[in-house]
Amino acid sequence: MEKEAGPDAAGMRFDDPWYEAPVTGWGDPDGAGGIAADGRSRQGAQTVHSAAEIYLEVQSSPVFREVRRRYRRFVVPATVAFLLWYLAYVVAATTAHDLMARPVAGALNVAMVAGLGQFLTTFLLTWAYVRHARLHRDRAALELRWETQEMTRGIGR
Repeated sequence: MEKEAGPDAAGMRFDDPWYEAPVTGWGDPDGAGGIAADGRSRQGAQTVHSAAEIYLEVQSSPVFREVRRRYRRFVVPATVAFLLWYLAYVVAATTAHDLMARPVAGALNVAMVAGLGQFLTTFLLTWAYVRHARLHRDRAALELRWETQEMTRGIGR
């Protein structure tokens, strides 16, 4: 467990509130999701914000923006680097025949090594992405998920 989830796994919550909460509007004959036309909850007199308002609030929060910033800071450079590497391979394979045909070891030539390198970099990039997500985004995203679930708990009931 520690290898997968890290040393803080003992404090992690395993029950998932998303599976407990009904989807807004499901099961209601009028599709109102448990909210009366005047914006009040059908169970009580307190005003309940709509799910759209809650999600817009979460989207404008600093924590959400930080999660998105961390995502972009990894994905954009990694995508650009991988596409440049792939483009360089394709251009070299189509224009530099002598270079790509140069033997490396036995029947293995530069083109084969570069082609296998494409597969290797795909797997390395996938590993790096998963590691980056686990270390830099997952905990904050999970906390946002819990907070959003707590805010939407009264909607749809």
